[in-house]
Amino acid sequence: MDSAQDPKPYNVDTRVVHSGRNPAGFHGVVNPPVYHASTFIFDSVEQLLETRRDRASGAYEGFTYGREGTPTTRALEDAITELEGGYRAVVTSCGLGAIAASLLAYLSAGDHLLIVDSLYGPARAFCEETLRKFGVEVTYFDPNLGADITSLFQPNTRVVYLESPCSLTFEVVDVPAIAKACRARGIVSIMDNTWASPLGFHPLKHGIDVSIHAATKYISGHSDLMLGIAVCTEEAFIPLKKTASGAGYCGGPDDVYMALRGLRTLPIRMERHQRSATRIAQWLQQRAEVERVMYPALPDDPGHAIWKRDFEAASGLFGLVLKPCSDAQFAAMLDNMSLFKMGYSWGGYESLVVPTYPGTLRTARPWLSEGRGLRLHVGLEHCEDLIEDLERGFARLAAGG
Repeated sequence: MDSAQDPKPYNVDTRVVHSGRNPAGFHGVVNPPVYHASTFIFDSVEQLLETRRDRASGAYEGFTYGREGTPTTRALEDAITELEGGYRAVVTSCGLGAIAASLLAYLSAGDHLLIVDSLYGPARAFCEETLRKFGVEVTYFDPNLGADITSLFQPNTRVVYLESPCSLTFEVVDVPAIAKACRARGIVSIMDNTWASPLGFHPLKHGIDVSIHAATKYISGHSDLMLGIAVCTEEAFIPLKKTASGAGYCGGPDDVYMALRGLRTLPIRMERHQRSATRIAQWLQQRAEVERVMYPALPDDPGHAIWKRDFEAASGLFGLVLKPCSDAQFAAMLDNMSLFKMGYSWGGYESLVVPTYPGTLRTARPWLSEGRGLRLHVGLEHCEDLIEDLERGFARLAAGG
């Protein structure tokens, strides 16, 4: 997007609409076309050799093979890079693929990895079942540790991986403090930024080296594709690109195109998600059945001060803990929801609910709540309809199943 003739930079809503687009390069077509391609034809030996030199140098400017990307892939990478304020981005087949590629890019046997204790479950499984098998030491840290993370640094610490807010329990990590500590020691910092989207938080601007999104979620917004993307600094790019390409973590062209299409409406959707989630979270705080609500946008949330300092927006995802109830009561509430359907993932237009068990995944700090956990994704339905659905659920819970 060229704003060279404009007196000031475009606002983010405008940049979302125009980033990653080049109609002049595609006969005036508004959207970047879908390129289904495995093979690229070279006009000469010299051109072929030039693409090899391009890859060897780490530039990856040209196109050589479908696994390394197409013009469709590049359009999405460029768009997210612009919104995140990064150097380059790498598209992968899913969010976990972006996580795996980012960790494998900077870790070797004998290295030490520090991970936030409230990590996304499949990412935790990858660290435990794959990285440990290949000789990587893994330590989990309290999400509230902040600058004191230096107390856990070892001579072989190579990567710190974090989420903010954290999966299921939604603690807000002091990202600038941790990033600063990592920079001082030459440690690569990686953050999953899916909750806030590229609009709500900018990890690289706070010192993080690699920012990851499950584009499956808010970027696509329609629960119909699997895709990941990692945006990084210039220093972090070559290892990340080589690892993702070499391991085959490539996204399909149709999914990439659909993610681009979803991206264009991201600001409108995120505004609605946050507005409705805030209203419902406040309503839940008044319910006698609820022990506590975990949503950083609420003024009395423990992480609100850091969230307000660092973030520009929230999203539609939050957690809550119910007061103790029986298995039958819990099942009666969830089994018959009309709008909050049970399903994994989130970030689509529809509302979802899943039971959570954060205590089973904690090692650095125990999870003390005795009540059952729920994770809600507030979709784009009318807010009052969603509240009524929850109210009926609480009535079933109170009836004892």
